[in-house]
Amino acid sequence: MSSIQSVADLSKGYCPAFSPFFGFAGIAGAMILSSAGAGFGTAKAGIGIAGAGTFRPHLVMKSLIPVVMAGIIAVYGLVASVLISGAMNPTEKYSLFSGLIHMASGFCVGGTGLAAGWCIGIVGDTGARSFGKERRLYVSTVLVLIFAEVLGLYGLIVSLILNTKSNNTLC
Repeated sequence: MSSIQSVADLSKGYCPAFSPFFGFAGIAGAMILSSAGAGFGTAKAGIGIAGAGTFRPHLVMKSLIPVVMAGIIAVYGLVASVLISGAMNPTEKYSLFSGLIHMASGFCVGGTGLAAGWCIGIVGDTGARSFGKERRLYVSTVLVLIFAEVLGLYGLIVSLILNTKSNNTLC
């Protein structure tokens, strides 16, 4: 009988009142970091587009691909944060395990979104300027942009896998 009581006492420690803090930290990390990466990518690529557009204005529309790809990075963070917040219910207990899993999930997509946005910005800036000088560089620039975008996609996939591992039955 005492072992059952000790298990019940142990299970109370898995759902402390501060557990949702970690879940909300994951939501904030996903949104803030992926949006910062998207913002940096958009700004840096926009500088290159503006620089190349002064010499070859007809190439501006083709050079907008990095800006669109950087915006998709922010959408990855939005998807992860919506899924994390959907798993949090104020009327139910929230385990510490779920909080830490959700924090890891959010920072996973946020960190890779920041890195992908940084890569897209650098490649977009340099690619737009070099495409203005030599048209044959367009395909290789787009390929490198795709590889940079895949960094953020990998982070989203790992974030989704982590999010499925959350468990509130410990309470």
